Amino acid sequence: MMSAKNLVLVGLLAGLLGPSSVAAQTMTAGVAKGIITNTESLVMVNGRMSEGTKEDLHARVLVLNDGDSRLVFVTYDLNCLDVATPVLRQRVRRELGIEPSHLILLATHNHNAPIQINPDNFAYGRWLAGEMFGLIEEAIADERGPARVEFGSGYGYFITARGNAPVDYEIQLLQVTRNGSPVTMLFSHGTHPAQASRSLIDTGHPGYAMDDIEAAVPGVLAMYSDASGGNQFPRQPADWNTRVAASREAGAAAYDALLEARARELGRRLAEAVLGIADGPLEDVTGPITSSIEVVGLPLAPPISRDEALALAEQFPPDVGFVHYPHRYRSTNWVRMLLRYYERNIPFPTRTTEMVCTDDTYLIHQTDQEFLDRYDDRLHDASPCIYNEIIVARLGPMPIVAMQGEICAPIGARIKDVFRADRPIMVFGYMGEHNLYIPTRELVRLNAYQAQVIQIQYASPVGWAPEVEDEMVGHVVRMVEAILD
Repeated sequence: MMSAKNLVLVGLLAGLLGPSSVAAQTMTAGVAKGIITNTESLVMVNGRMSEGTKEDLHARVLVLNDGDSRLVFVTYDLNCLDVATPVLRQRVRRELGIEPSHLILLATHNHNAPIQINPDNFAYGRWLAGEMFGLIEEAIADERGPARVEFGSGYGYFITARGNAPVDYEIQLLQVTRNGSPVTMLFSHGTHPAQASRSLIDTGHPGYAMDDIEAAVPGVLAMYSDASGGNQFPRQPADWNTRVAASREAGAAAYDALLEARARELGRRLAEAVLGIADGPLEDVTGPITSSIEVVGLPLAPPISRDEALALAEQFPPDVGFVHYPHRYRSTNWVRMLLRYYERNIPFPTRTTEMVCTDDTYLIHQTDQEFLDRYDDRLHDASPCIYNEIIVARLGPMPIVAMQGEICAPIGARIKDVFRADRPIMVFGYMGEHNLYIPTRELVRLNAYQAQVIQIQYASPVGWAPEVEDEMVGHVVRMVEAILD
């Protein structure tokens, strides 16, 4: 039996070491990286057909293992994982025993990459799922320890916001070390990317930032994901429009050269900011892993009248039908969907969870059996895409939030502000399947593009209710509080 003196000594040591230090002795980490560049010309996010490759696209994987469970981060130089998401989730669950709640799939928000919502690109998406599964297996095989996980943050003041919103300049960093050497830097910044060309596959300024970090820190895997950047963009120099006009006049090559130079400059600034954070004080967040996934039904507005819809329908040919991206009448699908609701007496949705989403992003009401049957090959019975998914994980003392969709910056900022006085918190957008904008109340009031996308890209017969921002924030906050309880 241990003496009272020894019991006291053990208690003192446990108090001094703390739970994160004990966990640091048992946590392992593994990483992997692979090329996912398309080998044939495909429709890109910007609507153009790719005409070659300037910079290869990559997928990157970080696996953390606390001895009882794994938390897997997968980042990729894409705008969204789209059709690959349910395929990858189901295989990872079936073959590796990792639940979707522990598989955090994060996009860089790259516009010069294939967009998988076009049926011609579905095969590329299914191929992606296989490639990423292989990388997850590779990262698991690479697991070694002891691993230490640290968090830090700083600011990048080279972005701006739209929609009467303050800018969220924060850059967040999760750094993983093994035996004192950094193996991964997972970082985020809330912004659209600056692309390096118009018609070539490239990774935008976040890709250049990752390249610069990996060059500066040999042996490290740099991983970037967009945070809440739906209404934020790179800040351009005061003379940018003049430079653009001059380069366009000089020809396509000159314009692409200007875009590439700017993307490289922004990538360098982002990399420098991340390396500065890594060199500063970081907080140890190593500890046990828990994670949860939920779907929140977000509120929708009432429909416009049938007469208003008929008036809108006069502006396009009557035989258009439902067309996929990047068809010129893609943005009018919602009017035809709205008239279908009136003609078939389909109940208008009041929540996003009343609709399921196809691979090509048609939102279909759960009672519309005819359309569900028509698009059956583009739906997923085992894991249907129902908006809006949220993953909240806990790593030691720190919650990690990953939200589906193109989240506008004030939403992410509000979530961080609830908790950041008491603990670190890391917040991502662009998680999982499809990038539906989640707008703020003000963007809904302004009827800005971010508020329109649910209709003009996803064919919803109705738009957002103003309360969408508050309900999104409120649901995430409750999830975080539950996982901290």
